[in-house]
Amino acid sequence: MSLSDPIADMITRIRNAARNKAKKVDCRNSKICTGIAQVLKDEGYVADYSVIDDGRQGILRVDLRYGPNGEQLIHTLKRESKPGCRVYTKADLLPRPLGGLGIAIVSTSSGVMSDRKARQSHVGGELLCTVE
Repeated sequence: MSLSDPIADMITRIRNAARNKAKKVDCRNSKICTGIAQVLKDEGYVADYSVIDDGRQGILRVDLRYGPNGEQLIHTLKRESKPGCRVYTKADLLPRPLGGLGIAIVSTSSGVMSDRKARQSHVGGELLCTVE
């Protein structure tokens, strides 16, 4: 079975697991999904992630993180650029979700990074998703 949008699949799995207060979630592994997981880890939305070898593509296991009283840190996780309608932005036009409290994840020529890091590096790219 082929999957037409692995990024949307990963985002939906993380969103559903966060709503159900799951401790971890398994996704399909790919370079872009690993990059998204790394950005979420760097920004403090997930505790950790690991790649499990299953003899094929691999499984990306994401350990979710919650607040001190069990409140979820990821309230909104939205896919912006879709296979049918790609969204590209320049570095100075990158969105600031929640006025800078959230992050936008961008796929640039220098790899997958958050909007703050992309603005700092002065690189634009494809706007993958926003996290609030």
